[in-house]
Amino acid sequence: MVLPLNGKQILITREEKQAKEFTHQVMQSGGVPIEVPLLKITCKYDEVLAQLNKKRKLFRWLFFTSTNGVRCFFQILKESDISHDFLAESKFAAVGHKTARELESYGYQADFIPSTYSAESMTKDFFTEYSQIEEPVLIVRGNRSRNVLPLWLKGQEVQFETVEVYETGSHLSEKDNLNATLNRQNLDAITFTSPSSVDAFMEMKDKQYMNFPPIVCIGTTTKDRASEWELTNLLVPGEFTIDGMMTLMEEYFKQKG
Repeated sequence: MVLPLNGKQILITREEKQAKEFTHQVMQSGGVPIEVPLLKITCKYDEVLAQLNKKRKLFRWLFFTSTNGVRCFFQILKESDISHDFLAESKFAAVGHKTARELESYGYQADFIPSTYSAESMTKDFFTEYSQIEEPVLIVRGNRSRNVLPLWLKGQEVQFETVEVYETGSHLSEKDNLNATLNRQNLDAITFTSPSSVDAFMEMKDKQYMNFPPIVCIGTTTKDRASEWELTNLLVPGEFTIDGMMTLMEEYFKQKG
């Protein structure tokens, strides 16, 4: 039986730990995954968390826009011996089902998930389910997170605070590996799962590399960043997930024959 990605060479640029699931799905579909992790995710302690714990401030809502945010948030609470008491009356918003599942692994349920997995949809969809937002709100984010949620809450005159629990940096030690891969491999697709991965790719690749195959972006925000770098032949799935990217690639190559 010929599998959908039969022999197609797919470059996966995700952070190393997060790349495994994507790699597995590509292999299951008959493709050849090539992992070059361009990003490095590091949990970071933020004094804001300790201060919030000391003040015994209770948040009505916590907004998580990534699985990294969930993982690092609870890891820092554990390592810093910060009690979960300030979450006692909280509700939780997760950007997508994978972020919600990560939340569940720590014993909490997502009360709100937007229809499309993006910060923009979190703002648009929220009032469809809730007529107003209870205060105060805590936004859990990384150092490269966009200001969509803070600006929205500020515009609604909602009391909120932000806490940075992880840093996303370019994995510069992968530069030689990336360029060797680009020069050696006849890639059939390049995949990006965040604007940061696009930035890292463009900053690390050799300038003479211009023979781009189709570029599959996980969502419109990532696509927009790729467009800013003047990349073309950009594909975006209907569902902004790895599953959506897989479906898109399978359909694309099926149509290509």
